[in-house]
Amino acid sequence: MNARTPPSLDGNLLLEALDEADRALVAPHAERREVRRGDVLFRAGDDVDHVSFPAHRCVVTLMVPLLDGKSVETATVGREGAMGGVVSHGYLPAFGQAVVQVGGPVIRIDAARLSEAKHASKGIRDLFVRYADCLLAQVLQSVACNATHTIERRCLRWLLTLQDRIGTPELPVTHEILADMLGVRRAYLTEVLGRMQRDGLIAIGHGRITLPDRARAEAGSCECHASVRRHFSEVLGAVYGKGGRIVAVDEGPAVGQMEAGA
Repeated sequence: MNARTPPSLDGNLLLEALDEADRALVAPHAERREVRRGDVLFRAGDDVDHVSFPAHRCVVTLMVPLLDGKSVETATVGREGAMGGVVSHGYLPAFGQAVVQVGGPVIRIDAARLSEAKHASKGIRDLFVRYADCLLAQVLQSVACNATHTIERRCLRWLLTLQDRIGTPELPVTHEILADMLGVRRAYLTEVLGRMQRDGLIAIGHGRITLPDRARAEAGSCECHASVRRHFSEVLGAVYGKGGRIVAVDEGPAVGQMEAGA
């Protein structure tokens, strides 16, 4: 942890990217809470009064529920980002729902207080505008992916996206969760995963799926995963470490695509 990062902001790269003066504007209004897999941070139609920042290994998925009971993933957010009133002043009805996929700490900041900090600081305002652009890019790419690519490629895209956020080959995801993310029946997905395991792309364990060879997974995935990573790098200054994990973002102007050995 950066020695100057207040403990209340530790673990979220977006907040850690702020300089000392900007951290002082938001830290007094930050609160931490522990969330578990399956917890819902907000539902469609809720007034969103807090911005939620996953920290450390916590991962939250933005889902769009459908009338038939299914839901489809539109964006996956970890310690690199936030969701809920990211650009607005908050207190607007949510269109989708935010569901915790990997438990851990979440940092919550009142949307009105964060809006005040944006007005007070060009650095905070610029950082959140750039992140909102990246979040929108992820949503748009997800829509294109769901409409055009095979279930195998879509599955690898989502697994790689999750690995980018937690940084381990073993991913704490079940068939049921993955079926929900992709909007398909669990029985059908089980057949698909069986083929992928026979091809050596994944290894299936109890309550987890492992990517034994990230390079093969990237080659087998569609272009959507790489396109979103590139946009995060170019617009948000995202830095990727070994295993693909996002290890930092930049508060200042976008720095282009960078790789880190950390």
